[in-house]
Amino acid sequence: MKTILVPVGSSINAKSHLQYAIDFAKAFGAKLFVVQIYNVYTKAGTMIKVDHIIERESKAFLESHVASIDTKGVEVITKTFKGKLIDTLEKVCNALDVDLIILEPRTNSIKDEVYLGKTSGKIIKQTQIPALIVPEGYSYQPIRKIFMAVKSAIVKKEGVLQPLKIIKNHFKATVNILLVKTPYHIEADFELNEELKETITDIKFAESPTTFQAVLEHYKTEDPDMLCVVRRKRGFFNKLWEDDTILKKDFHSSKLPVLVLSGLK
Repeated sequence: MKTILVPVGSSINAKSHLQYAIDFAKAFGAKLFVVQIYNVYTKAGTMIKVDHIIERESKAFLESHVASIDTKGVEVITKTFKGKLIDTLEKVCNALDVDLIILEPRTNSIKDEVYLGKTSGKIIKQTQIPALIVPEGYSYQPIRKIFMAVKSAIVKKEGVLQPLKIIKNHFKATVNILLVKTPYHIEADFELNEELKETITDIKFAESPTTFQAVLEHYKTEDPDMLCVVRRKRGFFNKLWEDDTILKKDFHSSKLPVLVLSGLK
């Protein structure tokens, strides 16, 4: 893991989140990009050009933000970009060869009952970039036990397991997988390929209407340091994605980091 990206919002948790990202990057010897993406909406008849003003203020904010944190020798690069959030973020991640995005659950100061806000929710929902959602106020600690949950273990995309494998190998962590039998289950869903078999420490099975419900039922007994889930068209967070937000009352594991892989298929 060589390149990590952190989008910065205006939340009160921004400093502790950046500190976690720096600590995480240091553990891997990775470079850290700290970015803000802005868009400019002009009213009809407005003649004032504000792009350069917003860019300058955004850059100054990022540099001040980074200066307030102990970077611990990590290479931290600040950048601002103009454009629509998802399109711009995907282009930036491709251009910078980003391995992982580290996200705050809420990048703006919104209601406390919300676990995953609109900005982070859109990034998780609408991109395929591997992401680590870090709880608010969470301090970095080594990852010793990872709990992964999927309803289908079929892997068709090359390299999709790479972030999980890198984290596992770096920390010498165990990875326990929960294979969830849903009403749409087929036998092939539980056939693990060699790459996944080599990554997994232990396998457990569950029957549940959704992967999400199975995780809520099982993750506490696993007591992991990290939860790992997979993006799907009708996947783990789908039940809560209609408005791109997730409420804390609906996602009780908001106390541990969640690694979100791109779709396996």
